[in-house]
Amino acid sequence: MMINYIIVDDEHIAHDIVKGYCDALPNLILIQHCYDAIEAMECLRNHRVDLVFLDLNMPKLKGFAFLKSLPNPPKVIVTSAYQEYALEGYELNIVDYLLKPFSFERFVKAINKLEMPAVPKVVSSIKMEEERLFLRSNKKHVQVKLNDILFVESTGNYIKIVLVDHEIQVREKISEIIKTLPENDFIQVHKSFVVAKGHINTIEGNRVMINDFTIPIGKTFKHHVNTLFRG
Repeated sequence: MMINYIIVDDEHIAHDIVKGYCDALPNLILIQHCYDAIEAMECLRNHRVDLVFLDLNMPKLKGFAFLKSLPNPPKVIVTSAYQEYALEGYELNIVDYLLKPFSFERFVKAINKLEMPAVPKVVSSIKMEEERLFLRSNKKHVQVKLNDILFVESTGNYIKIVLVDHEIQVREKISEIIKTLPENDFIQVHKSFVVAKGHINTIEGNRVMINDFTIPIGKTFKHHVNTLFRG
C-alpha cells in the first residue's frame, strides 16, 4: 500500500528535510508541499491524503487549530520546535510528535507507529516487505529476495549481504538485520554471521558449509545450532 502524504510547514528547509527522509523510504508518495494551513485544507479537499507532517507555528492558522477544524483528519505526525505542545497533540490522537531538529532514526520510529494495512516496519537502513528486503546501499534502495540470501556477515560498521550471485554492503549493525529477518528461515551461528537455513549444505565440527563458503560456528552458538539441526 502506498501512503500519500503532504508537508504543512511555513519553512522551506523543513520541507526539504522531511521530503529527504521520506525519499529514503519506499511506499511514501508526496502529494503537495503546503506552506500554510489554508493550502493544506484545499489540498485535502482535492486529493486522497493518508498522512500529514504538520508544523504548529504557522501564519494564518496554527497547526492544532487546523487539525481541530478537520472533520475526518488523516494520520498526523507533528514536526515542531516547541516541546510544550506535545501533550495537546497526543490528546488529538496524533501518531507522533517530532521535536525539531530530529534525526532520520527518530523519523523512522514515527513512521513505524503508523497503523495502516501493509505498512512494513523499517529498521534504519533496512526495510522488509513480504518476501523481500529493501537494502539501502550507496544512497539507493536495492531490492533482494529473501530466498536469494545465503548469509549475512558483520564487517566493522557494515554488514555484507551475500546473495546467490552477488554481494551488497550496507551500513548497519548485524543486530538490526537479525530483527528484520524471519526467525524460521535464518539462524545466527556466530557473533558476526547469520545464515539462511535453506542454503546450508553441511554442518561439520565448528563449520557451516554454504555453496563454496565456509562459515564458523561460535562457541556460544554451537549448542543452539546442533539442537536446531539434530536428526
